[in-house]
Amino acid sequence: MTCRLRPRKRLGFTLIELLVVIAIIAILIALLLPAVQSTREAARRSQCKNNLKQIGLALHNYLDNHRVFPPGGCIRAATTFTGNNGSWSIHGRILPYLEAANAFKKVNLTVAWDNAINASTGVPLLKVPVYVCPSEPNSMVRTNGGAAFTQPHTYGFNMGTWLIWDPASGQGSDGLFWMNSSTNPAGIRDGLSSTLAASEVRSFTSYFRNSNDPGAAVPSTTTAIAGFTGGVTTTNFKLGPNTNDNTGHTEWCDGRVHHEGFTTVFRPNTIVNYLHTDGRTYDVDYNSRQEGSSTTARTYAAVTSRSYHSGTVNALMMDGASRSISQSIDLGVWRALGTRVRAAGESLVGEF
Repeated sequence: MTCRLRPRKRLGFTLIELLVVIAIIAILIALLLPAVQSTREAARRSQCKNNLKQIGLALHNYLDNHRVFPPGGCIRAATTFTGNNGSWSIHGRILPYLEAANAFKKVNLTVAWDNAINASTGVPLLKVPVYVCPSEPNSMVRTNGGAAFTQPHTYGFNMGTWLIWDPASGQGSDGLFWMNSSTNPAGIRDGLSSTLAASEVRSFTSYFRNSNDPGAAVPSTTTAIAGFTGGVTTTNFKLGPNTNDNTGHTEWCDGRVHHEGFTTVFRPNTIVNYLHTDGRTYDVDYNSRQEGSSTTARTYAAVTSRSYHSGTVNALMMDGASRSISQSIDLGVWRALGTRVRAAGESLVGEF
């Protein structure tokens, strides 16, 4: 009788089966990854809003102690800062209300923030976590001549539509903050809940400054900004191929609009293209005259609110509430949110 051998049981997978399993795993990972990224971005948005709420609370604590909201900066009449930088920003003035009172004790508000008196304290290099959105990819220290110089930030304060400050008359913006401002709630006739206090900006923004007077008419197109380069010297183009070449919103201590604030000339996240002589196109901000660098020249500015949150920017209202505002918001509504006094017949229905 012939003895038949039983066939061996097959162990493991065939190559085809293994490839099928790998493909299924790859598909599952591809499906899961966007969900993980979406969850992380939702968490970053939430943290960003919380940062703004903390800033709002600090503004109101400042109000409780001083009876007015902090000025955008302070410049004495008929004087200028001879250096490149000027008065302390709102960010610097509200430090005691953001658990940074010890740092504030080292600050001398009567001299420029980068004066040796203040620079020696190390405060300009202090990284204040609440001043940086977690979605900002460029949150590293700003350098100057290869040395650490200061820290960037991502929340600009509302400096109105276009005119920022007239040093000759003392006239300020139609927003909330400017040099020597002393706004109180009674002066915000739109109501605190309908007026912007701050909004997101991107750190290391390209910009240029110190041009001929552009005039009082608010620019109606982004291309108009490129036409304001008359009188701008090479050193006043703050842009270039390296991140550190683009220095807007990189000095949280500085009380000038291109570092401290934003304006509502354009909707949030508007791209303002400028083709520079280096052949590169930059998304720029503009400051016609650094506040404090002239006793006569007015400051006009187009400093756009920008965010890394897709389709929106987070903003702080003067009542302390934080909101997500669509980049497609009506321009008239956006500008109205940036002013203290609403124009006759103007409505903010459906603003967010």
